Amino acid sequence: MNVYALAASGAWVAAGDSYTPPSPDDFWQPLFGHGILTFTRPMAVLLIAGIIVGGLLLWMSSNAQAVPTRKQYYLERIYDFVRNDIGRDMIGSEHFKRFIPLLFTLFTFILLNNLMGVIPPFQNPPMARIGFPIALTLVVYLAYHYVGLKRFGLGGYFKHMVPPGLPKWIAPFIFLLELITYFITRPLTLALRLFGNMFAGHMVLVLFILGGEFLLLHGEGLVKLAGVASFLMAILMTLFELLIQFLQAYVFTLLTASYIGTALADEH
Repeated sequence: MNVYALAASGAWVAAGDSYTPPSPDDFWQPLFGHGILTFTRPMAVLLIAGIIVGGLLLWMSSNAQAVPTRKQYYLERIYDFVRNDIGRDMIGSEHFKRFIPLLFTLFTFILLNNLMGVIPPFQNPPMARIGFPIALTLVVYLAYHYVGLKRFGLGGYFKHMVPPGLPKWIAPFIFLLELITYFITRPLTLALRLFGNMFAGHMVLVLFILGGEFLLLHGEGLVKLAGVASFLMAILMTLFELLIQFLQAYVFTLLTASYIGTALADEH
């Protein structure tokens, strides 16, 4: 969310020395349309981020050479990180290569969309809207179930959820727990983790920035110093948010690879 757009929309109100902090309702920023066909500002930011990611990747991979140029070198570092540290480590050397396009796309797309939360003039992380993490999670959900069903078949896939060697009396309970994990817990936590971190982090930044602005404009005496402290905290939290934005892109991609690896594993 752009903090200036938020302030202009009335997220905080200065009336008789009163202050109304930002709330989740202020995150709804329609641009045009109505109802379910409304096109919002986060949608525009997501679209811009997708165009930027695609453009950067095409530009950095153009005129590839055996001795890489600087732009090619940086692209290869990112690719090698996803390929080796995520894909191969979590899926295994036998199957990982065919999933690298998916993992690389998820990592770069989520990372840039997260960074939109601190990049002017956007300052609006699309992943702070639950619909976008749900859409990405749906892709992951279909991917790991598809590869598991294709490898083991319907019966074999469900049998694969129960570790071998368990006593017969406990196997139904383990199967039920694994069924809930595969079909409910994994997608639910995958989407909520990304959404929760992006939403909470951005709310904290907006709170410090708008609170600092209010204290500086409407505070008296030493109260203005609290406004300065609030802006300093906003700077520190922005640096911390940059770390969180990278980690959330990494964790989402890592868990995606982990779920695919588990679905393909010969043994539970």
